[in-house]
Amino acid sequence: ADEALLQSQVIDQVVLVTGAGGSIGSELCRQVLQRKPKTLLLFDLSELALYSLNNELQQILHQLSQEEGGRISGEQNQSKASENNSGHINLIPKIIPLLGSVTDENRVSDVISAWRPSIIYHAAAIKHVPIVEQNIAECVKTNIFGTLVMAKVSIEWQVDRFILISTDKAVNPTNAMG
Repeated sequence: ADEALLQSQVIDQVVLVTGAGGSIGSELCRQVLQRKPKTLLLFDLSELALYSLNNELQQILHQLSQEEGGRISGEQNQSKASENNSGHINLIPKIIPLLGSVTDENRVSDVISAWRPSIIYHAAAIKHVPIVEQNIAECVKTNIFGTLVMAKVSIEWQVDRFILISTDKAVNPTNAMG
């Protein structure tokens, strides 16, 4: 049932993943791509993380299209429909790497208004406890106010679904992370 729900939310849809280059966000992107979105928007603050993930996902996309008899020709990032041997049309998702911070309301609004995602997986967060402990103000800014910005802009642009991926692992917290 969970797989059917996930597929219905993702297949042929515009999907935005914040924190796409992180450990949780990148795995989400891999899972989403397997379920054939129309467009997968990778949103992250790190250019290196975006570059690396985009390259990896483009290779996965190429493998998926080969397995189904589809071919990607020309520009790799273009969403195309290709007909396989059985006459069915395969959708080849478009992957768009987008630099930005979830704390930048103008950037977030520009991305959501331009691409109009139907679902947002919000995984952007600072989660490593030693980093959090040394950078509490930046972590509050990203984890709390960044989530507020994402939720606010999602409501303003009437995004159908907003999924918050929690990184809180604290039980009986003894530090700022908890």
